[in-house]
Amino acid sequence: MQQHVHLIIDNAADWQPYYPSQSLLTASEYLQSSHLQSRYHVLNLCNDLSYLSTGYYVSLLAEARGQRVMPSVATINDLTNFSHYQLLINTPDRSLTKYLQSHNEKSLSLLICFGLCEQPELASFARQIFERYPCPILRVELEFNGRWHINKLTSGALNELNDEQQSFFGNSLDHFSKRVWRKARTRKEYRFDLAILYNPDEAIPTSDKKALSLFIKAAKEADIEAELITANDFNRLLEFDALFIRETTRINHYTYHFAKKAEANGMVVIDHPDSIVKCANKVFLKELLDKHKVPTPKTELLLSQSEIDYEAIGERLGYPVVLKIPDGSFSIGVEKAEDLKHFKQVAAELFKQSTILLAQEYMRTDYDWRIGVLNNRPIYACQYFMARNHWQIYNHSESSSRGKSGSFATLGVHQAPKDVVRLALQATRLIGDGLYGVDIKQTPQGPVVIEINDNPSIESGVEDKHLGYELYRLIMADFGRRLDEY
Repeated sequence: MQQHVHLIIDNAADWQPYYPSQSLLTASEYLQSSHLQSRYHVLNLCNDLSYLSTGYYVSLLAEARGQRVMPSVATINDLTNFSHYQLLINTPDRSLTKYLQSHNEKSLSLLICFGLCEQPELASFARQIFERYPCPILRVELEFNGRWHINKLTSGALNELNDEQQSFFGNSLDHFSKRVWRKARTRKEYRFDLAILYNPDEAIPTSDKKALSLFIKAAKEADIEAELITANDFNRLLEFDALFIRETTRINHYTYHFAKKAEANGMVVIDHPDSIVKCANKVFLKELLDKHKVPTPKTELLLSQSEIDYEAIGERLGYPVVLKIPDGSFSIGVEKAEDLKHFKQVAAELFKQSTILLAQEYMRTDYDWRIGVLNNRPIYACQYFMARNHWQIYNHSESSSRGKSGSFATLGVHQAPKDVVRLALQATRLIGDGLYGVDIKQTPQGPVVIEINDNPSIESGVEDKHLGYELYRLIMADFGRRLDEY
């Protein structure tokens, strides 16, 4: 194995059947080694790649650090959600067809390691699957039900290989390490009608009914026919040419499935699935912003499988300490610890939801800035004040609607501090060219980024208070521009 490639494994014992390598790192070592150079490649061989697992974070942080990683977070999510959007190869593979004709049973399990298959006759098929789902170990289950189809496609685990498969894996890895890693070419996208995905029952909607109707009206002025759709319309998605998600996005959620299916079929989509992946996880954002020297509050990662020196962390960050789960939204999964004992208690509770937490210094301010950015252009500025008698904008312990969120003030972008707007643009350029809301706190040392939202709230009478209907026209005009380009 060439020295510019790092092999990441769960435990050193998993590598005993193979030749020793200086490139080996355990997942814990890698996650805590932020000094590794971006030119390194990373082979993620962790046994568990499920969402928010340690293996998932290896790929997530590798991408944040600018390293080329296999499998990527997108590939992990594709495999996890394979049953939702089966992105299969359109042209049947002749060698596979011939092989299956002589296969007597109604099911077939295949092991693919770095694009190679144990059955030499299926080399072409294995290569096509690997190119579509670049993952070191893949397990493919084919089933005959009137016709042969792929019933299951999952990532394989190093510790589940038998002796014969271990030899095959070792040979495949040696073969692969001699080849050049190449990034897949991006697909072209196209347009016409717009689907606006929303949830009429969402407790805290990203856009209220009036805002949604204004989007539909503005879309028509941009020569776009817009229609509201819900989760039940997944099978209708391909009737449209573009997708606009107006619902809180999450990775393990149908909003991501919609975005991914739209992308895979050449549709214009906001939120783009890459933006969802990058913004949905605060650990990724921390690494990405740190790498590009974007100012943020002092933050440390807590790993459930490692010894945590709570006392030292508390001294470095100061009390109170803010604790966050990586994929919370609307202040959910964000707690404040007042002292060491409370710090340990809150961490223990949050570790039940995620193997990694963020501990962050507490910055008291009366409000957060929210700068709305569309395609690298600031389009609105808001001040969100803290909820009454609470330290966050949203107070989820408050039963009355009045106390759940604080007040707001909407200004023109030109009225917001220039350094705040400049910081918002600096941050969103690292994510993409979609629609984002950047939360920023002003401190005596300068503004700092708290969060980047890929699905920012746009409610009538709030974010549109200054621009009014023009805000909706700006966003729909951007959709029109994107669609015209395709």
